[in-house]
Amino acid sequence: MTERSLYKRQMNRVTKELIIFISQGAYAGRFPVVPGTAGTVAGVLLYLAMKGLSPAWYLFWCAVIIAGGTWAAGRAEVLLERKDPPSVVIDEVAGFLLSMFMVPPQWGFVVAGFFLFRIFDIIKPYPLNRLQDLHGGAGVMLDDIGAGIYTNIVLQLAAYLKLL
Repeated sequence: MTERSLYKRQMNRVTKELIIFISQGAYAGRFPVVPGTAGTVAGVLLYLAMKGLSPAWYLFWCAVIIAGGTWAAGRAEVLLERKDPPSVVIDEVAGFLLSMFMVPPQWGFVVAGFFLFRIFDIIKPYPLNRLQDLHGGAGVMLDDIGAGIYTNIVLQLAAYLKLL
């Protein structure tokens, strides 16, 4: 018996369901087409609930989501027996939340953030393309965290230049 199969057998049903629920972004990742985009929509909804928080609390919850997402994504790879499964979208949720950190909470920025994040997530400009090669949950999460940071930089520049 391999280490992975032994690990899977030892987890109870509740733990497995919790891992799947978190890693799939409250099941947004089960959307039959473009699950990454569905995960980003889940990120938009979570952002709308969090946008009124102070920057410190916003970052605190981002850190919780990133830490929990990294844990869940790594374990979901074992449960689903696949590296970076398409249904695992907690990385898109976390990445979008970082995209919107301290960005004006106006619809133009939300829409621009959504599209910019998806573009950066899909094309994975250097060095993001190398981050997904990391093992486990870090490999799932870090390229999207980077895409969120790239998006945030563009949105901050757009806000500074009053482009939106």
